[in-house]
Amino acid sequence: MNSLKTLLLERFRCPASELPDAGIPEKLEGSKGFFRFGPDAVCYGSVAGETRPTLNGNLFDAAGSVRSGERSVFLPFDPKEIVDGLRYERYSDAGDRLLEKPGARSIYYRIRPLLPDSFRRLLQKVYLKGWDSFPFPTWPVDRTADIVFEQLFALAIKSSGKSRLPFIWFWPRGHNACAIVTHDIETLEGRNFTPSLLDIDHEFGIKSSIQVVPEERYEVPHAFLDEIRQRGCEINVHGLNHDGNLFQDRATFLERAQKINEYAKLFGAKGFRSPVMYRNIDWLQELEFSYDMSIPSVAHLEPQPGGCCTVLPYSLPGGMTELPLTTVQDYTLFHMLDDYSITLWQRQMDLILKGNGLMSFIVHPDYVSSAREQNVYRQLLGELERARAERNVWVALAGEVDQWWRQRDQLRLVPSGPEWTIEGPGSERATIAYARLDGERLVYELPSEARSASASHTLVKEGAC
Repeated sequence: MNSLKTLLLERFRCPASELPDAGIPEKLEGSKGFFRFGPDAVCYGSVAGETRPTLNGNLFDAAGSVRSGERSVFLPFDPKEIVDGLRYERYSDAGDRLLEKPGARSIYYRIRPLLPDSFRRLLQKVYLKGWDSFPFPTWPVDRTADIVFEQLFALAIKSSGKSRLPFIWFWPRGHNACAIVTHDIETLEGRNFTPSLLDIDHEFGIKSSIQVVPEERYEVPHAFLDEIRQRGCEINVHGLNHDGNLFQDRATFLERAQKINEYAKLFGAKGFRSPVMYRNIDWLQELEFSYDMSIPSVAHLEPQPGGCCTVLPYSLPGGMTELPLTTVQDYTLFHMLDDYSITLWQRQMDLILKGNGLMSFIVHPDYVSSAREQNVYRQLLGELERARAERNVWVALAGEVDQWWRQRDQLRLVPSGPEWTIEGPGSERATIAYARLDGERLVYELPSEARSASASHTLVKEGAC
């Protein structure tokens, strides 16, 4: 099966019989670099055209070299390489920032506990200075990989000779989008405040995912874990000791990964998040979890730059489901941006909803123990409550999202007379949607019983997305 069909089946779960054959150059010469695929999709990889090592200057637009015919498409690049280049951050030179030097990172995290909070925050602001001038990924939400998928699906529709193509909708029961709330516990004070934070969640009918640090930071009593489970929440592992050195070198990582996997079994944890959002996509496959939550959609305000450029879950090498972080962290909002409102969160929610994506939030019990921060957090939960009631957003546990995404990946569309039906375990939760072109807009249509979940997309970015 060609890479175009493979990608479209992965993302849309559409019938393979309806997809075109795809041709790509047998040999793509030249070094990998940046180019465009239409006005709104920056790509990285090899292309039958000019690439640039940076985003400076005008980029070659590969859209002009696409050729399509009856049930066939010729692309000047390998679409899998391009999508993986975005979602796996192959484009990112993570070595530009000081803390990406292993020696500097080790020294910083060794002295970090000795630094006053105010001084540490000042250093962080200096370190991240100029973050808002980065041209790519696009702040505050980046959907570049999703836009590439949409443009490829649009080409499939054009070549099919049909007015629309069916696919299995992204979320169960026709939900427009999804939201998850997660709490990373960094300190003993945060651990002790966690039950109170879960009380606040309960007021708004929210079940959350709790990430615990297994060693050094604080004890993790069985009674504490049992209380979390009894509240209907889930427990995940947050690194080993939160010292910032998990990915310092391969040997260190493998040693710690073995211990992390043991804690996963001990805690019954299915999910993982790396401390400080440090990550190495290829090393993560050594971890024995069902899903990961360590990769931001856009990482301008994280110590490690980059971003996976998508607001939808996807598979990592090794098979873990990635649930990307798609909104700003509470610590960053309060202490880096000096913002004690939910305006940015609301903006991100709107942009993600337009992309029918995953709204993932990190709120640390360590940083919302005072009345001011709690007031902002309550406003966020109120916004999620309204999104669930009025905007058809599925508010779920991270583990439930992983389970659905894996279940959806096993479903298939089969012809049933002139229509289509979904086969496979969990098909009763799934919805058949249709994609069609309205000029340059890719429009999603759902049946009347899921009308409240209907959505539309444009191939041009909305707002700052």
